[in-house]
Amino acid sequence: AMKNDIAYWAIVPAAGFGHRLGAPVPKQFLELGRRTVLEHSLESLWSIPQLKGLVLVSHGHPALASILERYAEHNMIRAPGGPERCHSVLNGLVALSELVNEDDWVLVHDAARPCVRHHDLHVLINKLATHAVGGLLGTPVSDTMKRTDEQCLISATVERRGLWHALTPQMFRYGLLKTALETALGDGYEVTDEASAVEHAGYQPLMIEGHADNIKITQVEDLQLAEFFLQLQGRL
Repeated sequence: AMKNDIAYWAIVPAAGFGHRLGAPVPKQFLELGRRTVLEHSLESLWSIPQLKGLVLVSHGHPALASILERYAEHNMIRAPGGPERCHSVLNGLVALSELVNEDDWVLVHDAARPCVRHHDLHVLINKLATHAVGGLLGTPVSDTMKRTDEQCLISATVERRGLWHALTPQMFRYGLLKTALETALGDGYEVTDEASAVEHAGYQPLMIEGHADNIKITQVEDLQLAEFFLQLQGRL
């Protein structure tokens, strides 16, 4: 396929129940300004001019109706949530199967990462344009890393050179990602993110440096920080 035939798609797994957060609603539906966390994440992805469609993977939730209504003019495809994130992503890939080519790009982005910068999305897309596999946004580890035992006693200081925090979006070729996820799940391999499944399949994703304000909302305090970051970006 010619490079300009390559289409870009997004998958947003938003099927989590947010048990860790201890909030009455799943974290993706918490308010952040006048919008939900999920809506800010969706708006980040829809800032990508090449985006052909977006799969929202979720269980039914009362907050979804207004979100679907608000984005009616966008190509938003619904897919059912799975027991874990990797199953949800696979459901999203299956929902795209009739629409995509094997070499199309798929960006998988956490519903709970509302602050990803438009600039970082463009860097990700541009750096991977001719890549055979794909890659992800990350930030280099700057703190000293320690490993501890069960008693919280330090057993080692880990060399941090070459260590990264893996963020999202993670962007891979459609066929390669789908096969890698199916294989990893079939092997009983614990898939922590899309890149780990792709690595398990023997490929080397490219790490692309993004900004540390691309935080994941995991606790209520994170909302205030996300609000601050969105304000700094002029998005709130």
